[in-house]
Amino acid sequence: MVDFKELDRRIFKIGLPKGSLQESTLRLMAKAGFYFSVSQRSYFPSIDDENIQAILIRAQEIARYVQDGIFDVGLTGRDWVMETRADVQEICELTYAKLTMRPVRWVLAVPDASPIQTVKDLQGKRIATELVNLTRDYLDKNDVSADVEFSWGATEVKAPTLVDAIVEVTETGSSLRANNLRIIDTLLESRTLLIANKESWKNPAKRERIENLKMLLLGAIMAEGKVGLKMNVPKDHLDEVMDKLPSMKRPTISPLYGNEWVAVETIIDEKIVRDLIPALRRAGAEDIIEYPLNKVIY
Repeated sequence: MVDFKELDRRIFKIGLPKGSLQESTLRLMAKAGFYFSVSQRSYFPSIDDENIQAILIRAQEIARYVQDGIFDVGLTGRDWVMETRADVQEICELTYAKLTMRPVRWVLAVPDASPIQTVKDLQGKRIATELVNLTRDYLDKNDVSADVEFSWGATEVKAPTLVDAIVEVTETGSSLRANNLRIIDTLLESRTLLIANKESWKNPAKRERIENLKMLLLGAIMAEGKVGLKMNVPKDHLDEVMDKLPSMKRPTISPLYGNEWVAVETIIDEKIVRDLIPALRRAGAEDIIEYPLNKVIY
């Protein structure tokens, strides 16, 4: 078993979330240029860089291990940083999740048939959740006294048989609806954070690596939903093509051999491509090429 505390100080140690965020996190890391390979049942993904060590671990635990210096950096939810009260350096927010680009929500939910309508109705009731500390904070803020118990999983099925209400994380609400639960209130919206150990952040060499990682991850996220377009355009049709062509800033226009044609290149939202390419072709563009993007760095 790898003992991270005994690794060479030059090793850059990364905590990656195992579970629901694992696939989307590894995909994002790959787009950023960090290609981790995970064998079945392994918690130690490999990478073609001998100076990087990573471990897959529950997102709930990452912030604490980053605080303690077991990891130099970690990717975990803001919710778990707050829940564990971890003292870490927040580097940046990363807008990605397992299903959508929206933040996840921790919500207070009760069975459809429950008489409970507001948080005030929870006085003296029992609530199950993984987010015990923040749920107690929420109840205190609303002057409600209730029994909050830790849930080891399958929280949605515990109400009403075992508890009166639950506080559970949701991205779309579909699982709650499938279990005949209705949302009373939202306690917290959370996105994934890149966090760092404070001592690692003070170390110039590791800080540079952390800032590089931040740049590449944000670049990979910026590229989501965007594609590149290249095309050749006769000069006498350029104005007509430019009128139809959106871009992040301004398209790049380069002269081709001879005097009658130019090459045009730009980055656009993928969702408009199916309508845009036919319009560009009718406006006079030819040899149109669409290509995917891994990173967009401002």
